[in-house]
Amino acid sequence: PVKKIVNGDAGSALMRDLDHAVTLIEATVQAARVPVTLKMRLGWDANSINAPELARRAENAGIQMITVHGRTRCQFYGGRADWRAIRAVKEVISIPLIANGDGTSVADARAMLAQSQADGVMIGRGAYGRPWWPGVIANQLEPGSGIEEPSLHKEMEIIAQHHQHMLEVYGAELGNKTARKHLGWTITRLQERKHLSPESAALWRQRLLTSRDNAHVAHAIIQLYGSLEAREAEAA
Repeated sequence: PVKKIVNGDAGSALMRDLDHAVTLIEATVQAARVPVTLKMRLGWDANSINAPELARRAENAGIQMITVHGRTRCQFYGGRADWRAIRAVKEVISIPLIANGDGTSVADARAMLAQSQADGVMIGRGAYGRPWWPGVIANQLEPGSGIEEPSLHKEMEIIAQHHQHMLEVYGAELGNKTARKHLGWTITRLQERKHLSPESAALWRQRLLTSRDNAHVAHAIIQLYGSLEAREAEAA
């Protein structure tokens, strides 16, 4: 929904021109050698809820799965996602439907499934700073399908691996910049869970988000979690 995308007649802007959207979908399906999926919002605004129509046409064009975020583009991320409105899409397609928007817990996931009648849920912003979280929710919904909530040590391993993967994918310089927002979200999550005070969080942000030395950042991740594990052991 962001302006830099929409102003280029892309992203959510395509919901104002379904004919054009379908031509892009058809071209992608024809060019791809793997199943093609589609993610959309409910519509451009409250007066143009056209997700069911686009979903039906997308299925006819060869799309294999559809995800619907329960907001219009003009809502951006304001208010609450309307999970019930997603149900109208389920009623017109036969391919799998995934509900998205504001899901952050297993209780949310259950409510999303019940209200939307979707086949699954997508966790977006709820996974910021904790990339393991969709697996935890999956396991709570259906034991054995995901993972248990990780220990602090396991969290450290996941965050360190994620950091390393970003450097491998984006390169040292861009990877360093890309990692900053993810590490910032990780610190926010730790603060939310009372592992870090506001003052400590600020200090760790300074260490993790300002250094251009990737080796220093990688070491700081280990030090951060090491300090939390030591405090946890003392408390026990």
